[in-house]
Amino acid sequence: MEAIEIMVKEHDNIRRMLKVMRKICYNLMTKSDYDLGDFPKIIDFVRNYADKHHHGKEEDILFTTMNREIEKLAKSGAITGMYIEHDNGRLYMNNLKTALEEFKKGNDEARLDIIANAISYTDLLDRHIEKENTAMYKFAERMLNDRVKSTVDAECRKIEKKAAEMGIQEKYLKLLDELEIKYLK
Repeated sequence: MEAIEIMVKEHDNIRRMLKVMRKICYNLMTKSDYDLGDFPKIIDFVRNYADKHHHGKEEDILFTTMNREIEKLAKSGAITGMYIEHDNGRLYMNNLKTALEEFKKGNDEARLDIIANAISYTDLLDRHIEKENTAMYKFAERMLNDRVKSTVDAECRKIEKKAAEMGIQEKYLKLLDELEIKYLK
């Protein structure tokens, strides 16, 4: 499925950002080289590329379709689990934003909350991505009929086209490259 191929590539990009997040947290913990101004950029990437763009396709198209078309999977609660993990990730990002605000006000103890929420997010998303790549997406490819797969692909193509016209992918992949150069190379 074309939609799943795209989502797997997006997972690769999200995992690249998870590595950046871990490194910046390590630097924050050891009080070495970090730029507090990079955290809002990371939150923006997570909220708009990982969550709105990527998770939007999963939630609004793929998982909704799988829930409707694959009764056994819907009844198992596996898809509900994916939604819950998406919501947990959103909670970590909200908590991270709050912790950053406290840290900027001079509350040095908020450093713990920044690290805890960012690292919790990276751990959650890494495990979550693994489940989607190795289980959920495989179920979709095996269990959805060709007509439904074509519909999912077509709906995802529309979203990709609109996002490309708005420069979403280009903007966030450029940001990712910049942060990788700054923290990982």
